[in-house]
Amino acid sequence: MRYSTFCFVSLFLSTILLIDSLDDSFQKCLQKQALPSYPISQVIYIPQNSMFAYSSVLQTYIRNLRFSESSTRKPELIITALHVSHIQAAIICSETHGFQMKIRSGGHDYEGLSYVSNVPFFILDMFNLRAINVSMEDETAWVQAGATLGEVYYRIAEKSNVHGFPAGVCPTVGVGGHFSGGGYGNLMRKHGLTIDNILDAEIIDAKGRLLDRKSMGEDLFWAITGGGGASFGVVLSYKIKLVQLPAIVTVFRVSRTYEQNATDLAYKWQRIAHKLDDNLFIRMIIDVINNSLTRNKTIRVTFFTLFLGDSDRLLFIMEQSFPELGLQRSDCNEMSWVESVLYYSNFPLGTQPNVLLSRVPQTLSYLKRKSDYLKEPMPKEGLEFIFQRMVELEKPTLLFNPYGGKMDEISSNAKPFPHRAGNIAKIQYATNWNEDGFEASNFYLNLTKLLFEYMTPFVSKNPRQAFLNYRDLDIGINQNDSPEMSFIEGAVYGYKYFKENYQRLVKIKTEVDPNNIFWNEQSIPVTPSRIDNHVLVYSS
Repeated sequence: MRYSTFCFVSLFLSTILLIDSLDDSFQKCLQKQALPSYPISQVIYIPQNSMFAYSSVLQTYIRNLRFSESSTRKPELIITALHVSHIQAAIICSETHGFQMKIRSGGHDYEGLSYVSNVPFFILDMFNLRAINVSMEDETAWVQAGATLGEVYYRIAEKSNVHGFPAGVCPTVGVGGHFSGGGYGNLMRKHGLTIDNILDAEIIDAKGRLLDRKSMGEDLFWAITGGGGASFGVVLSYKIKLVQLPAIVTVFRVSRTYEQNATDLAYKWQRIAHKLDDNLFIRMIIDVINNSLTRNKTIRVTFFTLFLGDSDRLLFIMEQSFPELGLQRSDCNEMSWVESVLYYSNFPLGTQPNVLLSRVPQTLSYLKRKSDYLKEPMPKEGLEFIFQRMVELEKPTLLFNPYGGKMDEISSNAKPFPHRAGNIAKIQYATNWNEDGFEASNFYLNLTKLLFEYMTPFVSKNPRQAFLNYRDLDIGINQNDSPEMSFIEGAVYGYKYFKENYQRLVKIKTEVDPNNIFWNEQSIPVTPSRIDNHVLVYSS
């Protein structure tokens, strides 16, 4: 017994010494590779030098409290890049030392893949690289990866009240992951996704080269506009095309409980939301609340809406298409587009747009997200079944985001993001909780999985499709134990995220990053040389 304890302690100490040695040699490599005019030592944070500064930098962009627990493995160091040379040094030294690199821009990765790992790793944090240059002359903007969506929206609004950009509704989300994965928002039916409005990009590749669209080539540009940038390099910036919007838009948020005919309203929504005027986006949110009269649990269905036009036109469309909702003029609020961003982010009416410059979320919680695609309307019996299960589970919320419009006009292989025509809606499963600890997390994670399983008969199949930006490790992970296994494991989640586009992504990855420097638990794998011409078909 004493011998076993001695061996364990010896192994533990040997591991610590090995990591310390790796840290030391890695830092020397960084200092050697970086430009003397931009000393990298000023942007390296390690716990040995200043635990307070290191912890502050690490925690600032953790957006899921599940990964702030003391049991979560921490990075050996953090590089808060200020210059391209810092990124280049990180890439080169990561390969030469076999040190895993995680790339973080905003920290909203639902599974923490930008700042969590099970092996020794470091974080390349992009938050200092967040310049935004808007040009109204050609209606474009260059946006660095460390910027947030709120900052982008604010800088556009500074220049124009009739321009915007189709991206997400959470202002503290980082540009890097959101743009590269196919960011969506309430402009998607009119203007498509982020990736449908990206004109150019800058990326530092596996060789440390800074490339733009012309020098990287169309294949790599295609890959990083919907296939996720972190599998292929470090995206520095994107050039986006601004979209024209009316000076006045209209929003409303109307809720009905189960006792107020919620089943029929949800049933009708499935049949019309994706066929409505392209200017109208009606999100349907289903959650569980306490009935104010009986105090029993009941279903609430909320219709959360943005209309690109005035309330008169909106009321006319709703009366023609969805009279069952009983929308009233008093439900509607007219405002500018940037004010609607605040409304969708649950800021009180009248909040000034400069709050969009804050990089601090309004709230932080422990959370889990999953996704699905609705291709056929759920029957009323199916809705009733799900409502009953949700009341039993209490916590998970379902958010249905309507398709149609521009989403039907773009082919499924124009970008790596394949989920286009043929979808009624994308579904998000959202579970938030405030209790810390392993047991609480397991409890709420299990609730989310149960609701996901209950929805199986009603959603896409063969494969059951998923949305890359709603990272979900439940659908498969890449262990990176060997090229052959990584290739096979990658297909499990790869076909769910990308369908047939996955094969092209693997080909591009193999060409631009053959040594798989840019690896994470759900990255695009390289093709092993022994099965270089093998075409893998996967369905589940």
